[in-house]
Amino acid sequence: MLKSLAGLGMAGALGGVLAAAMAAPTVGGAAIAVRDATTTFTDLPPAPREEPLSQLTTLLDRNGKVFAQFYEANRTPVTLAQVAPVMRQAIVAIEDARFYEHSGLDIKGTLRAVITNTQAGSIRQGGSSLTQQLVKNILVENAETEKERQAARAPSLSRKISELRYALAMEDKYRKDEILERYLNIAYFGAGAYGVEAAARRFFSTTAAKLTLAQAATLAGAVRLPYTTDPSLGKEQQARLLERRDIVLDRMAGLNMISKETAAATRKQPLNIRLRPEPGGCAESEYPYFCLYVQRELLTNPVFGDTTIERQRRLSRGGLVLRTTLDPAAQRAAEQAIRQRVHPADTEVAAEAMVEPGTGRIRALAASKRFGRNPDNKNNGPRTTFNLPADVRHGGGMGLQAGSTFKVFTLATALKQGWRFGQGFQTPGALVPSEGYRNCAGRPVNAPSATIHNASGEGKGGPHSIETGTWNSVNIFYMMLERKVGLCAVVQTAKSLGIARADGQPLREVPTFTLGVNEMDPLTVAAAFAAFGARGRYCRPMAIVDITDREGLRTAVRPACAQAMERDVADAVNHVLTGVFSKGTMKGQSIGRPAAGKTGTNNGYTSAWFAGYTPDLAAAVSVGDIRGSYRYPLRGVTIGDESYGAVQGASLPGPIWVDSMEAALRDTRATSFHRPDMSRFGGGHTPGLAKAEAAARRAEIRRFVKKYRERYRRFYRWMTRHPDRPQRNHPHRRHRH
Repeated sequence: MLKSLAGLGMAGALGGVLAAAMAAPTVGGAAIAVRDATTTFTDLPPAPREEPLSQLTTLLDRNGKVFAQFYEANRTPVTLAQVAPVMRQAIVAIEDARFYEHSGLDIKGTLRAVITNTQAGSIRQGGSSLTQQLVKNILVENAETEKERQAARAPSLSRKISELRYALAMEDKYRKDEILERYLNIAYFGAGAYGVEAAARRFFSTTAAKLTLAQAATLAGAVRLPYTTDPSLGKEQQARLLERRDIVLDRMAGLNMISKETAAATRKQPLNIRLRPEPGGCAESEYPYFCLYVQRELLTNPVFGDTTIERQRRLSRGGLVLRTTLDPAAQRAAEQAIRQRVHPADTEVAAEAMVEPGTGRIRALAASKRFGRNPDNKNNGPRTTFNLPADVRHGGGMGLQAGSTFKVFTLATALKQGWRFGQGFQTPGALVPSEGYRNCAGRPVNAPSATIHNASGEGKGGPHSIETGTWNSVNIFYMMLERKVGLCAVVQTAKSLGIARADGQPLREVPTFTLGVNEMDPLTVAAAFAAFGARGRYCRPMAIVDITDREGLRTAVRPACAQAMERDVADAVNHVLTGVFSKGTMKGQSIGRPAAGKTGTNNGYTSAWFAGYTPDLAAAVSVGDIRGSYRYPLRGVTIGDESYGAVQGASLPGPIWVDSMEAALRDTRATSFHRPDMSRFGGGHTPGLAKAEAAARRAEIRRFVKKYRERYRRFYRWMTRHPDRPQRNHPHRRHRH
């Protein structure tokens, strides 16, 4: 009999073996075979261990809307009551018509399937019971390695007998409906859909509870050959799926589950496949940079698991619901502000991070480049897989030198040490840091071969206070101030506000620390500046508010905050930095509410920054060339629709910050900064500063008078040549006094 069943498949061969053993006379060697078979199927093992089925992990924004999902298997478990009765009938009809009659081992059904499939020349009926198939799927699901998965699928007689023994044990453990429910949730239907609910959504954009007869027959037909009937692969596979659907309808009619007339009428219907996208991973997310941050946080933070493998498994299989801090309004504001000034096709990239002061909640992560591995169209240029607003730990790159944004840490250190508003000193036109700088290890880190200059317009030096030195971003003043307060003290202030290099390496404790020689990411800088808005309370950036597991247990994630500096010191810093908008490098740019901040333009224009904040929101914007900031400085460049001789913090990052913050805070009531303690911080004096400021005002008046005197001269000459024309037509007449 074995010879006659050769080539009919493992199920058929096994059915023949069992039938032969049970029909053999109980004499001689045959008696031994029967005795062994009896022992095999009576001395049963416990039912196979059932690990929780892999499920979707879903990311929600602060409003509860899904914006990303991760999965190893696209699956949403449902109860049997949530599956349409016609779907239950269809799967039983085609896979195991005697399911409710046998005890897990259906020899009669197996032999019938062998005969039917042999006559048809193709697989028309299943040879294994539903319980056997459930066991096989459980073993595959439990496999930790590809080798274990292959063993669970191996076409061997020993594996099949083991599967049968487990099936009999399952029948002892569960009721029939419980077995059917487990099968419908674990089975693979094709097109990336695991379980009947995911399959109903993927194939027909509906739910398992609403499946029609035609749809149920289609899914039941797919489960036996999910790869060759995958409708997402093309018309050839859809044709095979249609054929399988009709086989199921005929089988249901043959079992009197439906009438022959109903089957015939349903066969005339087209497949009506309505494939619903089921995006997985960050590349297909609406907010990919924020998604990537959450993903990397889960994979690298020990809070979410002891090992990387454990955390990866929890992310891709855990069925978690993660409510995040993402604010769609702030995210759109950042994206739109960037998009207006930097094109995706530009080699220069802009990135922005927004953080809530006092909690560290990340509200937005945006960048000008499209995210993903696939090449983009010609208009959008190449994509990136780097999380440009974040550090390497969260998928970012090496970062960009933060420039003069780092001067705020020297400012805060000076105020903490007792410096007062108006206090300062004379500065030279250039500075060689040849002595007086020591790192936190106590070693001298002077740079006698380097010469520090001020930015254009401040080359002559002169007297500066902590206000004017900040507002005008005077390099030499801050190099001297850093030396006076101590390089290590400045480094410690920065570290207390979460400052760490984007590449994960130790901070460079060098004399030019205050000029921002360390490469940073926007999120780290935004979180540091947010601490000033929160009156010195620094909070580690957080992206996840709470986690709900597959059992519905909710775990809140609390902010990780600490008072990094005295409130009075933070209030004093805020007082100085608000002047950047009214009297400094951002003069003329405003968001219509109290705000403070600092521009950052690096030596050689290798990168440009602006970081600023209100008591309600902080943000940092960086701009640099994605090909390499040192090889491709921001000089003589066209970015977006604008040409720049040189990109400075106030010329591109600043306007992006203004537009994004104005839009993000549109529905937030304005909050004012606390007034500084003038008894502690007022009363400082800088020799010669008043005289220098008066001279500067006189020079500005002279420039103003000279400018408009020339305009009126041109206007007078034009009038003498065209006395009959209206004055309003003259181009130089149209100006505001």
